[in-house]
Amino acid sequence: MGRIGNDTKQKLIDTALELIWKSSYGSVSVDDICKAAAVKKGSFYHFFPSKVHLAIAAMEEASCSIRVAYDEIFSISRAPVERFERYADHVHEMQVEAAVKYGHVCGCPCASLGSEMAGQEEGIRAKFEDITRRKERYFENALRDMVADGILPGQTDVKIKAQEVYAYIMGQLMLARIQNDLGPLKRDLKPGLLRLLGVSETAPQGA
Repeated sequence: MGRIGNDTKQKLIDTALELIWKSSYGSVSVDDICKAAAVKKGSFYHFFPSKVHLAIAAMEEASCSIRVAYDEIFSISRAPVERFERYADHVHEMQVEAAVKYGHVCGCPCASLGSEMAGQEEGIRAKFEDITRRKERYFENALRDMVADGILPGQTDVKIKAQEVYAYIMGQLMLARIQNDLGPLKRDLKPGLLRLLGVSETAPQGA
């Protein structure tokens, strides 16, 4: 029975993430989630006191699902600038996959949910902050290595610079979602990121 329960909970999380990502939190009801997941409403409330609690679990799922990719992209075996280049490529590739699957540009699921609901739900705001800090730590480590390699000035505040990098990427993703156009993201994300870092591209565009 425990295994069935775990499967049901995971199905609700996966379904909520998909529905909220391709539309919005406000447009998706508990009934919609249960119907799409083929789960009874009573089972929903067995695992989650509210839609907010499920949304927070979905945000965590989205963050955990990309951890393996982040660990590979930001491996210390790679030159620090290459890590950012690969990250920019990864962001674009994931958006292309989502657009093909859902029929429109989706942007970042956690950022979309956060921008919609963080002002109304403290739990969502706190989870978004937690996820943001995790991502920024990857950037901070790469930036420290850039400082160590003499690519960035020794006085560079890597924490502030990581926040700037994150804000830039989130802005590009939000614009892509609003405009429903991945063209600018493909064209501008990597060069703009490298300009923000004050470095030149080390590999051909799209490599």
